[in-house]
Amino acid sequence: MMKRLILTRHAKSSWDDPTMADKDRPLNARGQAAAADLGQWLASRGDIPDEVLCSDAARTRETWEGIAASLDSQPRLILKPALYHASADVMLAVLRHATGSTVMMIGHNPGISEFAERIVARAPANAEFHRYPTGATLVVSFETDDWKQVDWHQGSVRDFIVPRELTA
Repeated sequence: MMKRLILTRHAKSSWDDPTMADKDRPLNARGQAAAADLGQWLASRGDIPDEVLCSDAARTRETWEGIAASLDSQPRLILKPALYHASADVMLAVLRHATGSTVMMIGHNPGISEFAERIVARAPANAEFHRYPTGATLVVSFETDDWKQVDWHQGSVRDFIVPRELTA
């Protein structure tokens, strides 16, 4: 049995209102387009989550909504306040409580880039991987049937993409 993780950093957010709380910042137009592109990319590859673990920030929720619009099925969405600016260790702890076969996590830097680097056995060749820019999405497989057994450096990279590669 295999488990698959789709790890997505939220798409580009708006800084139009400097008085707005960080957690409330929405996506900007570029971010909305990127989220839709990511959804189409995932759907075209058959990488459809059955469970989504999402930070409760506005920009992560909106990223999910943009992705979800392109998917045929609607997986269970679980808003996880612990994923808001979570460290890599917190992200791993949250993942270990997942129940889906294909789980999507949507979060923030710097934690998500550290999590991505530590969860894979070997980093993808893409130069953007270590920066993990907005919208960056990693698809990784694990040789296990229980998320509780997932640990650092076990994941096999299936794919990695950043939104601008989808529009190039």
